[in-house]
Amino acid sequence: MAKHDPSDILTRHLFADAGARVYAVLDGAAISDLPQALREHRMDAVCLYRGELIPELARVAPYQVILERESPFTAWLLRQGWGRHWGIFVLSPAEWRPMREHLCSLTMAYDPDYQPLYFRYYDPRVLRIYLPTCDADELRTLFGPISRLLCEDEEGKLLKFWVAGGQLGSERIELESPAWPAAGGSGQGTEKG
Repeated sequence: MAKHDPSDILTRHLFADAGARVYAVLDGAAISDLPQALREHRMDAVCLYRGELIPELARVAPYQVILERESPFTAWLLRQGWGRHWGIFVLSPAEWRPMREHLCSLTMAYDPDYQPLYFRYYDPRVLRIYLPTCDADELRTLFGPISRLLCEDEEGKLLKFWVAGGQLGSERIELESPAWPAAGGSGQGTEKG
């Protein structure tokens, strides 16, 4: 029997909460010519770096888009981008503009000398290492109106993060369907969630 498409499982988890909007925060440094891809898919997207940007910075900047369950862009993003650290997913009841303000507020951090630095929280490799180090105040600041953050782990599994009682909660979900046993063999696989 054919393997199940992992993007089907991703879609189910992304759109499980009917009361939440699903945003993607996409990394222009990881996606070749992201602004062009967004134009080709006719996506309403907004750069999370404020002000006028030189073209070189605009190409590598993070962008916020809202995802629709059945859109060609969502299908393309999940099939082509998963496992390639293209960005993270944000589930929230917040509308577009308040979400943009929140996500923009996270793009800068300060070093011990109070020098501003870009904070690449939208890179799954950064987010999954950073979140477990946060205290309750940092989690409150980072999550703000966000109910869940989703990203890939280093093995391509789905990671879900949330805050409950000031503590970080997480779940790792296998994206492969259970394998069907071949003649004389046994298939193994799990899916949580």
